[in-house]
Amino acid sequence: MTGTPEGTFTALRTQLQDAAATFADGPAALEGILRGIVDDVERAVSEPLEIFPVCHHSPASAIAMARRLREKQPKVVYLELCEDMAPLLTELRNCRLPVAVQSFASEIEGFPADWAPLSVVAPVTEASAEYQAIAYALDTPGVELVLVDRSSDHVFQWETGPGGESGSDGACDADAPEAAEQTALHGDAVGVEIGDLRPRFAELEEHLLRHGRVRHWSEWWHQYVELPLGDSDHDTYRQVMLLIGSLFRRLAPGDPGKVRVDEDRERYMWTRMREHLAATGTDPADCLYVCGAFHAASRVAEFGVHGSDTFTISPPSGTEWRHGLIPSSHGAIEAQFGLAAGSVSIAATEWAKNLRRTGVRPFRLEGQAGTRKSAKPRKALAPAAPASSVPAADRLTGFLQRPPALDALDEAELLGWSVEIVRAARRSGYLASTADAIAVFETSILLAGMRDRAKPTPYDFQDAAVTCIEKDAVPGRRDVGRLVEIMMGGDRVGQVGYDALPPLAREVHDRLAPLALKLQQRGVQRALLDIASRPELARCSDLLWMLRRLLPQGAARPIMGERRLGEHPIQESWDLALGTHQRALIELGYEGVSVEQVLEQRLRRAAYAPQATAAQVLEAVEDATLYLRSRRLADELGTRALEVLASERSVDGAPEVLRRVRRLLAHYRTAEPVLPPWIESFVKTGYAHYCTLLPTAFTDEDATVRQVAAMLGFLFGMEGLALSLGCDRTQLELALAQSHPAEPSRTALLWAAQTHLGTLPRAALRTRCAELLGNPLVVPAYPRYLSGFVHALEPVPGLADFVVEAVSNAFARLPDAVLLPWLPTLIGTLRAGGAEQAPLLIREAGRLFPARLTELDTWVPPWRLPQEPPRVPVESAASTAGGLPLLAAHPATCDALADLLGCDGTWESPGVGSSGAALLARYPQTARALEALQTVS
Repeated sequence: MTGTPEGTFTALRTQLQDAAATFADGPAALEGILRGIVDDVERAVSEPLEIFPVCHHSPASAIAMARRLREKQPKVVYLELCEDMAPLLTELRNCRLPVAVQSFASEIEGFPADWAPLSVVAPVTEASAEYQAIAYALDTPGVELVLVDRSSDHVFQWETGPGGESGSDGACDADAPEAAEQTALHGDAVGVEIGDLRPRFAELEEHLLRHGRVRHWSEWWHQYVELPLGDSDHDTYRQVMLLIGSLFRRLAPGDPGKVRVDEDRERYMWTRMREHLAATGTDPADCLYVCGAFHAASRVAEFGVHGSDTFTISPPSGTEWRHGLIPSSHGAIEAQFGLAAGSVSIAATEWAKNLRRTGVRPFRLEGQAGTRKSAKPRKALAPAAPASSVPAADRLTGFLQRPPALDALDEAELLGWSVEIVRAARRSGYLASTADAIAVFETSILLAGMRDRAKPTPYDFQDAAVTCIEKDAVPGRRDVGRLVEIMMGGDRVGQVGYDALPPLAREVHDRLAPLALKLQQRGVQRALLDIASRPELARCSDLLWMLRRLLPQGAARPIMGERRLGEHPIQESWDLALGTHQRALIELGYEGVSVEQVLEQRLRRAAYAPQATAAQVLEAVEDATLYLRSRRLADELGTRALEVLASERSVDGAPEVLRRVRRLLAHYRTAEPVLPPWIESFVKTGYAHYCTLLPTAFTDEDATVRQVAAMLGFLFGMEGLALSLGCDRTQLELALAQSHPAEPSRTALLWAAQTHLGTLPRAALRTRCAELLGNPLVVPAYPRYLSGFVHALEPVPGLADFVVEAVSNAFARLPDAVLLPWLPTLIGTLRAGGAEQAPLLIREAGRLFPARLTELDTWVPPWRLPQEPPRVPVESAASTAGGLPLLAAHPATCDALADLLGCDGTWESPGVGSSGAALLARYPQTARALEALQTVS
């Protein structure tokens, strides 16, 4: 059909004009809308290049597409899909549908940085018109498939933000349900689909749902479009879809942004088609343009093969896009495009029923999983009949005037549904019986009659099943509504075949082949690695630990075994779900060609990020050593950690810095002959850095007690190494002298630090705590002092016995009137601030307190015993020389030590200058120094 005369839709146009005059009190705006709809249909039908309007995931569109392709046999198929996705379509034959074609960019250029990563997905199901067109074009010799929609780069160039699509393609909802893993298969990608047909005018959708007596739009479309068009001829289907697309387009709110994007897309597609026609010389009559009905009713100047060429396509940005296939599911499609739960599964069921009823042979890609292998290759196109010059007849008038066909009740089908749902309900814990099956059967018919339907739809059956079976509570994980969705086809999940995977994903499967597991299957599989008896499994262990670091939680989960610095695994056990998390593994392949390369890139990216902290960079250093065993990368990132630490002006990451530096030092001291230069510089710089920040941190309200304690832990724990590298302890002494905290917990922390340095004796500290307990005004704040002492165990673990003493004195001296109200505060303080030090306190309390209850009455606390140190006179010091005869009797030990130290000498006979008195007489300064030392202690 090459043209349509002016009077084809004259009768319909006249009827709509009369209806506008009757219902709108005069032919005004309503007449313009109705006449404009007819004009849009007429314009699209008269276009020389045949336009085939579709609706996404519509069985009626898929049936009509398969029938039309066999009738017309076009030589060129223009498809509304991102043009840069074309090379991937041939890989669909290696997948089990549904899958999604994905464009992905992790490093972006020309877009805001907070948009990264960018992702665009186009899901494909078997019950869709686009799949029929793809399968026909790819497996039929002599047919060319041309994708004409904007590229993935233009998707983001033309939108206002990364969270959703601005055009008519259905946006990705950032708040889509993520509880079920199937609904999150697309991640946070922007979704593009062919033929999104849904009213943008909220009042119109509400009106249609209310008068159609349905709950949601998917049910309305199924009842009033899918079923009537299921058996219609090509002209009727085409004109009705054009009518619906024009209606929704003309009644859409005038959002300038959406309208501009819609029209630019249409200009883009028609420009690409005219360029292809001019380049190849193809006759438009041998082509077929498959697009959404919304875009088929376009009114832009570039519309048609004779449209204007005024649209200029903007150049792409500098972003490097990568493309691949990822698994999809019915639930993911429903969640991303705002469809009712179960609607895509019901559409798949309707597709299978329509094929059986109509006898249409669908197109399927050769070799696709789930299809029969064809014994003979598909033949080339036979010469198609020349395009008819007979204009298309007006099918709209008859379709709109004809009452809906009443399908006869299929009692066998409905009875089978009723029996099956009762069986599924019993397996899920419901107390369902044969009586419930009868009730569901009768209620389905009743609901269909109340909704003016002769035949119950799957939605009527679902409502009836919920009403009759679910009762009050759900005994298992699935409710009856979900059971009906599973029964109608379930949430089918696709799979990307091995040959269609990116190189990295294939490498992962190859390297894990010694495990002898079917890793492409969905679900959790247990892997047992006996590395001691099979050393080759060590490489599998290394890969699994890297995958655990890179993939989402649950993809690779260790059950037995751990990876620590300096340790070598003997046996490990893993729960692997790589098939379930196939999308994440595929997206990992967009970042590099090997897992090691991707991990190194991510570690560098994290370390050199503008907001990176010293703790985060040290984590990258530890991961580089732990997973990659790369000394070169660890040294580079360690130098970066030193730079970041020197530039920090807060102590937020001090606890994490302390924990990781201790771990790295312990590893290097045991695994390396000398410490790496970067960690020596890090300790030296960190010592001076934290000494500088210490006085401010003690009084800073934003700094917590735990962070200040971590700073002191770094200074005290690394002091020996720092002093050997040239640091001065005077820095620490001056920092503590300049610290004047006012908050009780920080004051206690300062006292503990002074005790460690020796400037505050323990006796004075004990006296201060006793004064606090004796002051009624200070008693309510005593738990905060205890909190400070508990945190002080990090830098000064030797205070454990004193903390036990302080808590015991509080219980002993406080009366019940003060103790009981204070006890919950004490417990809360210890739980909140002392969880890490609690084992140390418990161990110390077990050492101090009696082990038996009978010993408690006579037990005296160690801190109440006399604490006066013994005085050692010079005469008693002389008795220490009594060990000299013992050494003379056994000289071998001293000779060995002398040889080790390189000393030469001979033994003197006992009695010649060897007595202790003679030595003391010869060296009196030593005796006096020993006496002074013991007096001070």
